[in-house]
Amino acid sequence: MEESTEELREEWTLLLWTTVAVLVPVLITLWCSFQRPKRKVQLKDLFRKSKHGWHYTDLFNKPTYCCVCSQPILQGAFCDCCGICADEQCIQRADRILSCKEIMIQRPTDGRFYHQWVRGNVPLASYCAECKQQCGTQPKLCDYRCVWCQTTVHDDCLSSLNDDLCDLGEFRSVIIPPYYLYQVNKLRQRHPDEYSKLAAGCGSGWTPVLVLANTRSGNNMGEVLLGEFRTLLNPVQVFDLSELPPSKALQLCTLLPPGSVHVLVCGGDGTVGWVLDAIDTMKLKGQDQFIPLVTILPLGTGNDLANSLGWGAGYAGEIPVEQVLRNVLEAEVVKMDRWKVQVVSKGNYFRKPKVLSMNNYFSVGPDALMALNFHAHREKTPSFFSSRIINKAVYFLYGTKDCLVQECKDLDKRIELELDGEQVNLPSLEGIIVCNIGYWGGGCRLWEGMGDEPYPPTRVDDGLLEVVGVYGSFHCAQIQVKLANPVRLGQAHTVRLVLKSSRMPMQVDGEPWAQGPCTITITHKTQALMLYHSAEQTDDDDSSASECEEPSAEHIDTTSNTQETVTES
Repeated sequence: MEESTEELREEWTLLLWTTVAVLVPVLITLWCSFQRPKRKVQLKDLFRKSKHGWHYTDLFNKPTYCCVCSQPILQGAFCDCCGICADEQCIQRADRILSCKEIMIQRPTDGRFYHQWVRGNVPLASYCAECKQQCGTQPKLCDYRCVWCQTTVHDDCLSSLNDDLCDLGEFRSVIIPPYYLYQVNKLRQRHPDEYSKLAAGCGSGWTPVLVLANTRSGNNMGEVLLGEFRTLLNPVQVFDLSELPPSKALQLCTLLPPGSVHVLVCGGDGTVGWVLDAIDTMKLKGQDQFIPLVTILPLGTGNDLANSLGWGAGYAGEIPVEQVLRNVLEAEVVKMDRWKVQVVSKGNYFRKPKVLSMNNYFSVGPDALMALNFHAHREKTPSFFSSRIINKAVYFLYGTKDCLVQECKDLDKRIELELDGEQVNLPSLEGIIVCNIGYWGGGCRLWEGMGDEPYPPTRVDDGLLEVVGVYGSFHCAQIQVKLANPVRLGQAHTVRLVLKSSRMPMQVDGEPWAQGPCTITITHKTQALMLYHSAEQTDDDDSSASECEEPSAEHIDTTSNTQETVTES
């Protein structure tokens, strides 16, 4: 009896300790989960008042030391402008004793600009400017880095450094120096000639780059890119388009020498169109001389415009941002046609026509239906569509569904097509695509033929649109894997489509909608100055895009006069 009681007691004791061993970690985890949002709210209030660009992280991705107490830290905050790091207890003190990059400062009376050093957490691949030995290799807070020119130097070598002058480093030709903005702010009469005089102090060939990043595009790399560009450049020239629209960001162009500014758009084709529309608004305000050159770092899903201009089918961090800036400096200037799409609904004569801008393509049919379904579901659950692979998989599922349902069947009986005023006899089609650029559908070249049907490459500056037809979703899939050609309907300066009956899905540059009976007229609007990259594509993972033929520079009309005013046609 006593033995059974003892065994029962041992079993209960074991059960108790097992329960405690399971519950204690769970309770601690729950407590931390409840405390974390409260802590983040407190830190967010602190960050809002701070002079640093703080970002909180639960785990640093490399050995990191607090720049205040010199102790190793696992979680804390870092400034993506100057690079200092601090644990939670030292953040307020770091604000008081450590200065960040100043976007606007007065140049010393001797006309010199000196290094601004930050101690510790130096990149491992850096070398000392004095002794030429590797920096950042010791497991402690040591060595220094200049926040402007990225020069690194050992602790022991700093005092013996011969020259403490900062020349802004490799990217001096794209950085807006803080003293330039100070001088602009002191100008009594702000005139373009005055900006050109001030630019002489920034060196020859100064072409400042403004970075406009959409953190909601594609695979959510925008947040990382914003930090990396703020580290290399003046933070004032890096903009988050989720917080500031491009129309306001581009006003910085009016404080810089006319024709000297490059704009790097980090986002998808929709973001590029948003920026180009803002540039058109600048023209309407009479700011033609300040129009910048536009280049693209593709972060979206399709990125057909970026692909057509040689910037690849998608950026996933495979090259450093330093190389991105070098590519921008080496790029060629091209003129790209932009088009006006006017939609007049049948019977609504008193309603203002719908007017859209087109850079890539207009389509009616199965590809527009896939875009419409994708767009509707992304609006409901945007967090699910944060990966380029997931987005393409969803497109594939909708395409497979349409192969069975065939919602756009007998399009040729519902629509009329006119090219430059001449009506085209349509075969039995389910979709019509009107293209301005070479790529469509995430990396497929529509107009160029295959096999015995070679066609000349498309041009973005010839004032012509290429019009093709597709038999359905399955035909679109065959075109993308090069098993079939589209139906080439012709080229034209003006395209007119009349939807006689029913309701059809339509899209312009990936922005879809469902449209009833109407008349669509596509006419030339203007030309935009873009930058074309003739090197290899940056997206090695996208096999379908890499297999497609890259347009050579000889097919694009380049111009060396970057200050030329682009007028509306």
